Amino acid sequence: MATPTPRPTLAPEGQTTGSGAAGGQLGHGLKPRHLSMIALGGVIGAGLFVGSGAGIAAAGPAIVLAFALSGVLVMLVMRMLGEMSAAHPASGSFSVHAEREIGPWAGLTAGWMYWTLLCVGVAAEAIGASHVMAGWIPAVPSWLWVAVFMAFFCGTNLAAVKNFGEFEFWFAAVKITAIAAFLVICVLAIAGVLPGTSAPGTGNLTGQGGFLPNGTGGLITGLLASVFAYGGLETVTIAAAESEDPRRNVASAVRTAMWRIAVFYIGSMAVIVTLVPWNDPAVVKDGPYVAVLDSLGIPGAGQLMNVVVLIALLSAMNANIYGSSRMAYSLVRRGQGPQALAKVSGGVPRRAVLASCAFGFLAVLFNYWWPTTVFHWLLNMVGAAVLVVWGFIAVAQLRMRRRLEREAPEQLTVRMWLYPYLTWAALAGIAAVLALMTLDADNRVQLYFTAGLAVVLAVIGKVRSGR
Repeated sequence: MATPTPRPTLAPEGQTTGSGAAGGQLGHGLKPRHLSMIALGGVIGAGLFVGSGAGIAAAGPAIVLAFALSGVLVMLVMRMLGEMSAAHPASGSFSVHAEREIGPWAGLTAGWMYWTLLCVGVAAEAIGASHVMAGWIPAVPSWLWVAVFMAFFCGTNLAAVKNFGEFEFWFAAVKITAIAAFLVICVLAIAGVLPGTSAPGTGNLTGQGGFLPNGTGGLITGLLASVFAYGGLETVTIAAAESEDPRRNVASAVRTAMWRIAVFYIGSMAVIVTLVPWNDPAVVKDGPYVAVLDSLGIPGAGQLMNVVVLIALLSAMNANIYGSSRMAYSLVRRGQGPQALAKVSGGVPRRAVLASCAFGFLAVLFNYWWPTTVFHWLLNMVGAAVLVVWGFIAVAQLRMRRRLEREAPEQLTVRMWLYPYLTWAALAGIAAVLALMTLDADNRVQLYFTAGLAVVLAVIGKVRSGR
């Protein structure tokens, strides 16, 4: 019988496997209510409020199908991640699981890939928020707003983790309330009972070229936009390591992912394309949520939604700085990066926070040089990276589940549905989306960039591990 490959021994939180000392341990100031809101705060941001407009313009009414398909995929991924994180909570989340179950090279690749994704997300959120502010105060250049937002949230994340949790709790509360109100108003308008409106019927769903006006290519573009919109949901499993009861809290947060996805994402897209024509220029220019409210003629509603969009962008930016800094901390703690970043002060990995904010500050220059193009470039750049990370999650879960069932079944407090069939189905779905990206020239460039980054990271991981 073959000798099984030994799993790497991971250092406990607050220590490193390299030469540097961690200098302390992460705090545990996040409460269950914080975790629940962080799960929402990391995803209700640029991808949903702003990026979805480009997805609607490309896919037409079929954007509902795109969000539904990618929504099913992300539900499966989150269930797998929830199973692993409930069994072994860690600030590095899936990077730790990939290292343990696949090898050090996989942990390094998945971790730094996700770190890059979140850092790009921070920049995209900051630039999106600056565009909202520039619309209100055009005399102030948008790049200056980016600098202000970056400085503020960098400072917030350098403080105690409980302060971050409180910020995110109230940010997310505003977003949830606003989206719930938006959906109620839209349902009333669709039913024809909202004062001053009449039921739109199915005209916007079947007119202007039909349900799939731009064919398969448009659907693929919309699918990738929806994938980016879901990216960031994984942050809750990173934050769980700093909560009072990691296993119970991460299990609770993951179990509620289904209704969040169905209501906030798929529900929003459905009412938007029912109420406004998919090719209305305002959908991209002003954002789909503002375009719908303006079309309903509700006084001041469009501007109020702009306030919500601003809060959503800043909230997601805050959550992404947190997630990226904790991922960087976990990686360097395990000897997968510069040990100087492993130092912890006051329960916060402040050097990792500063390193994670660096790209956002660089975005100030990007926004100064290319103010009209950089935001969409950033949005499109990270979609494939999400898929690569999801692939590592699925493979790690396949291996961990077999091991836990054999060695410690009591740790399986969250179980993947229909294991291993749905895990394999998720892997097939991820591969299918990556294959679809090769059909479009722009998407191919994005895929090549992501593949190149993954190969470089994997080689570095192999060299560092001596394999």
